[in-house]
Amino acid sequence: MTTLVFVHGWSVTNTSTYGALPARLQQQAAAQGMGVRIADLWLSKYVSFDDAVTMADLVRGFDHALRDLHLDGPSFACVTHSTGGPLVREWLRAQRERPGAYSTIRLTHLVMLAPANFGSALAQLGKGLLGRMRSAFDGVEPGQRILDWLELGSPESLSLNVDHIHGADPAEQGQFLFALTGDRPDRAMYDHVNSYTGEDGSDGVVRIAAANLNAAHAVLTCKSNGANADVLGLNLVRAPRTAFKLIPGASHSGATQGIMAAAPAATIDAVLRCLRVADRASYTALCDAFDAENAQRDADKVELEPVGPFPPRVHIHDPRSLLIVRLADEAGEPLPDTRFLLAAGTPANPDWMPRGFMLDRQANSRAPAVVSFFLDYSLLAGDSRVADPRNSRQTLRPVMDGRRPYTALIQPTIVTGLVHHLPASTVDDLFAALGPHQTTVLDVVLPRKVHEGVFRLTQDFGPEDFRKPDPGAVIG
Repeated sequence: MTTLVFVHGWSVTNTSTYGALPARLQQQAAAQGMGVRIADLWLSKYVSFDDAVTMADLVRGFDHALRDLHLDGPSFACVTHSTGGPLVREWLRAQRERPGAYSTIRLTHLVMLAPANFGSALAQLGKGLLGRMRSAFDGVEPGQRILDWLELGSPESLSLNVDHIHGADPAEQGQFLFALTGDRPDRAMYDHVNSYTGEDGSDGVVRIAAANLNAAHAVLTCKSNGANADVLGLNLVRAPRTAFKLIPGASHSGATQGIMAAAPAATIDAVLRCLRVADRASYTALCDAFDAENAQRDADKVELEPVGPFPPRVHIHDPRSLLIVRLADEAGEPLPDTRFLLAAGTPANPDWMPRGFMLDRQANSRAPAVVSFFLDYSLLAGDSRVADPRNSRQTLRPVMDGRRPYTALIQPTIVTGLVHHLPASTVDDLFAALGPHQTTVLDVVLPRKVHEGVFRLTQDFGPEDFRKPDPGAVIG
């Protein structure tokens, strides 16, 4: 068995965060004849709670630490938690792009537990006053630069993930990636000040869709120009297939349900199944098996949360989609004040969208033209009746009909002048770009209307005031 390195997540200050996972993993692997020795296991200790530390700093530190291991073989495997997943992925990208600067040691298996691959809605709150107060109480800093990376829609996370979507399939090179995440929050750890900690469609910290690397990159570009509006067409690219599994009943952290700290049997079993993958064929087979298990979990979607002496609180665990929209024009100028509205039916009408489809929206604090929408995929697709598990004759939710096609209306704030943008709409069904438990990065690229009045030549040598120029026609 190759060396196995464990990498923890953000804000960790003690190796107790790994809980019983390393020891139980070693025991079960040995029982299954996989030959994992304690000497083969290494626990990471990295500093994310210093405001000066960046993700790039951690990547350099990780590489340096690997060199110091003096491994017996030329390769190793890695089990990460939360921020540890994107950290190691950033190292893999640095290793590819700067081969002379980084170690040549080969990572064969990257098993990510609850990875914040597309970030977390909680990161923005961690950067605020409450996050600073909590960190001060613990005697550390929040780790602002790492939280910058983790904020939904950050330029850094989108750079890594769009590269992955358009990149080569790692499995073709014998490098196998796995994302395993819990399917619900730990209700006992709910923070009444912060509703994100109890958000369905997440593990209490990271949304399921944000953990999954089976993502897509869609671009809306000008299909035809009009006098008063533009029409945008859709181009879509999907990422290489990555093994993805929901761990039923597991949450992000905690000694009771935490996917790592609690070391549930389902986590141990899934990690060992990942580590047994030896080639592309076995990787594809595991992807298929995980997909089937996820479908079975999605079919059993009702959770009844005990509420003391009162009737239980009902949670319907629909698959969700994360849609990260970047608004810009063809010159690359961000358009933070532009409105992006989803619409349903023909003719397109925002009022016809299914009730309850929009679960959350959050603009990135450093890039306000990037907005993340959390959507109920089942309501958009249409869903069958959801019965009450206590009495199948009772209905928790009736049949929901889909209302496709789903299009978008884009409304800029400045629509006149020397330089402006026109309202735009889409004609292609945007539902095709979404996926259950998946993230889609959507680039909306508006034509930039530049008028000839911005630059003119004249042969009139007499004085001429052009403080109020006539815009003239649009160039080109």
